[in-house]
Parts: sequence; C-alpha cells; structure tokens
Amino acid sequence: MKRRITQIQHFMNNPVDVQEQVLGELLLKARHTEYGRKYNFSGVTSRQRFADQIPMVSYEELYPYIERLLKGEEGLLWPTDVKWFAKSSGTTNARSKFIPVTQEALEDCHFKGGKDLLSIYTILYPDTKLFAGKNIAIGGSHQVNTLDEHGQSYFGDVSAVIMANLPFWFQITRTPSLDVALMSEWESKLEKMAAITARENVTSLAGVPTWTLVLLQKVLEITGKSNISEVWPKLELFVHGAVAFGPYRELFRKLIPSKGMHYLETYNASEGFFGLQDQAESDEMLLMLDYGVYYEFIPMEAFGQEQPKTVLLEEVEIGKIYAMIITTNAGLWRYKIGDTIRFTSKYPFRIKIAGRTKHFINAFGEEVVVENADQAIAHACKQTGSVLTDYTAAPTYFAEGKKGCHEWIIEFEQVPADLKAFTAQLDAKLREVNSDYDAKRYKDLALQMPIVHVAAPGTFYHWMKKRGKLGGQHKVPRLSNDREFVEDILEMGI
Repeated sequence: MKRRITQIQHFMNNPVDVQEQVLGELLLKARHTEYGRKYNFSGVTSRQRFADQIPMVSYEELYPYIERLLKGEEGLLWPTDVKWFAKSSGTTNARSKFIPVTQEALEDCHFKGGKDLLSIYTILYPDTKLFAGKNIAIGGSHQVNTLDEHGQSYFGDVSAVIMANLPFWFQITRTPSLDVALMSEWESKLEKMAAITARENVTSLAGVPTWTLVLLQKVLEITGKSNISEVWPKLELFVHGAVAFGPYRELFRKLIPSKGMHYLETYNASEGFFGLQDQAESDEMLLMLDYGVYYEFIPMEAFGQEQPKTVLLEEVEIGKIYAMIITTNAGLWRYKIGDTIRFTSKYPFRIKIAGRTKHFINAFGEEVVVENADQAIAHACKQTGSVLTDYTAAPTYFAEGKKGCHEWIIEFEQVPADLKAFTAQLDAKLREVNSDYDAKRYKDLALQMPIVHVAAPGTFYHWMKKRGKLGGQHKVPRLSNDREFVEDILEMGI
C-alpha cells in the first residue's frame, strides 16, 4: 500500500507525462486490431495527431464492433479476448448498453481502484479496524451471453462483473456469499442479504446509496434494532458512487449515528474506474491517471457539435463543466461516456461529477444540471429539517395564460413541516448556484416558482420495480428535459 501511494504521488506530480505514456501504451498494444489498422494507430505520433486521426464515437457508432464481440469475434477493438460485458443501467437510453470489460480493464482499472481506495483510507485513518470485519457490496447479477455460440462470455451489472472476478483473498472478506450476492431477483436477494449479514461483523459497505438504504432498512426490520450502529457496532466505512451523496447524507447519519463512521466517494462506471475521494474533509475526487484510461474533455457549450474540439488535461479550466471522452484498455476509443464533470483543482487534478449529458433541464435556457439540483435539494432539506429518500424533476412548459416552471416529485424519509418554505429554499438555492436559472426566474420572467409534489413512501421503489430496474447500478433519473418520467410517476398516483 505504501508503494502504491508513492505511485499515486508520481501521477499527481507528473500528470501530463503519465497520460502521454498511457496513450502510447494503449496505441502500441492495439495497433494490430481491426480498429487499430483501420485508423492507423501506428502512425499516431502525438496527442494532437490522435485527436485528428481517430473519430470521436458514441455507443451507437461503436455498436457494430460490440455486436461482433458479443457474438464471439476477437481482435476487433482490443487484442485480448473479451469474456465479460457490463450491461448499463439504461437510465439515459431505453436500450441497454453492453460495454466490453477486458482482463486488463478489470486488473489495471477496476481492481486497482478498489485497492487504491483501501490504501488511501488507511493513510487517512491509520487506526482503522476495517480489515477485522467483513464488507457488504450491493451489486446486481450476471448471466451467460447467449449471442456467443461458444457460451464463453457473460454480461451483467458492472458491480456483478467485478464481484464475480475478484481474487479469492477478497472473496473471504465479504458477505454474503457470491451465490446470494449475485441473485437476479432483487427482492428475494434483499431478504437473504439482510438475514445473513445481520449476523456478521460488518465493518464496511459499498454500493449505490439508494439500494444501500433499502438494505439497511430491511436489516433494521429483521433485527428490531433502532439504528445500524446497534447491529454492526464496528461499521466504519461506506464507499458510495453512481449518484451524488449530498441529498442522502442526513438519512445515513440518522441510520448510522456512530461518530467513527466515514464516507468516501468513488467514480466507478461500466466503462472504467475514474476517480476516488482522497481527502477526509472534501468530497472532491482525485482523477486517477494511471489506470489505462486516457482522457479528453469537451466544454459543454461545444458538446452538441458534430465533432467538437477536445481540450487536453492541462488545458481544462477550474469550475467549468466538461463532457468526458475516454480511451481505455477495454477497447473504447475516444468514447463519449455521457458524463459531465467539473474540475475543482489542477495539479493535482480533482473533480466533481456534474451530471449526465442527457440529464439536465434546459427548456427555457436555464441549463440546470444534476449538480445544481443536488445542491439545492440538500440545502432545502437542511434548512427545513427534512430528510430525502429520492427525487426527479422535469419542466412544465408554457401553456395558454401560464408561464413555465420546474415540477419536482420528492419522496421524503422526514417530510418538511412547511412545503412552501421547502420550495422557497429549493428555488433560492437554485438561483444562487445557477445564474441562468436566476435570470429566467427574475420577476417570473420565464419561470415561475417550482411545483413540488410529495410522493408517498415507496413510490420510487415501486416505479423502478415497474420498469424492471431494481437493485444493482440502476438509479432514479434526477432531471429530464421532457416529461416522460414525471408523467409516468404521476399516473401511478403519488
């Protein structure tokens, strides 16, 4: 672990050199693949040449190659065999995405991220007793890829892919056993996980906050305890990702009142492990530069262009939102991952996730992103003493005699005593953090005060169940520029 900390310090001090080395190694290894020959990887002599010579692609544009990989072809995007595919949660597309996961991506990216997290945690908290107990990782499931005639490849949630491939030494430190953890039927799995883990000495949790909360509440239901610290007194760490933690923080503090509890955020997606929190008092994440991932960035104002010009790592500006473009050791070449980030520092490069390129509200030129919404709702909860469970929001468009507004559906663990006061705080914070929203709200010029619906307990759980998206990496879409999700939930009755 100490040796690895030295390596992390090296890429923090030499970020550009490390990224140039990563790109060179990726191109060298893949130069004889079908993709490498088509775009003459051998002729790429600089990062600028790479950007000029290889096209930027979406999933749909890369899918013809992925479809062939799913059918068992080899040597297309990456020289080694692809035995696993991470099936995306499909929150931004109706159609599921199948992301290749190579052995290099597992070992040099996903696993490396997990080991680095433990290394950093032990530096931050040298008196930790983390390794004296067990870890609960809340994942999805996997299955045989039937498109492969030889039946030698699999697909599933990235969490399931990682768990199924973990080395034996890590398997013995986790609970429950893999046959339970990877069950496909979420509700049965939840019951078994709660029953088994309630009897264990659990010292750490890892997963999406939404589904982790569901498990914790089930554990309390089974044990009859008033809080999780009574069930797992040695619990000290929750590693979380996929959705912003801010809106959930108070609910976790209520469920786990232990003063020795710590929270660390990671940025681990189907496409790779990109960042992790390396400071105790800040939820910024260090961008991990030596995981076999090469980064480029598109300023959001240029994202809609056909082939927008990317900026290099050293060219980014602090505070500006960028769409992230990745090239990886899983054979993704200049791939538009669909996430947006904001840099909080340079040298070292630290980031915060701003949202998704398709998850925003810009019906009136307000350009509200998920980061804005998370900040506003966390502020409103704090100011009104309320506790959030989940939320989604969409625009209400102009109608005859009516101006537009944003319509929110929010499920609370603790409902605000005064919904009007909550709505006012939500609106005020949005105006504070987003000048475009503020301009549209000025004297109700284009936007009126938001509409907030309080959803009954379990609304979002039942909605996700109806959509076949319980557990794993699935998450409630926070913002949408159309009303499909909001209308669907309202039709269920809230």
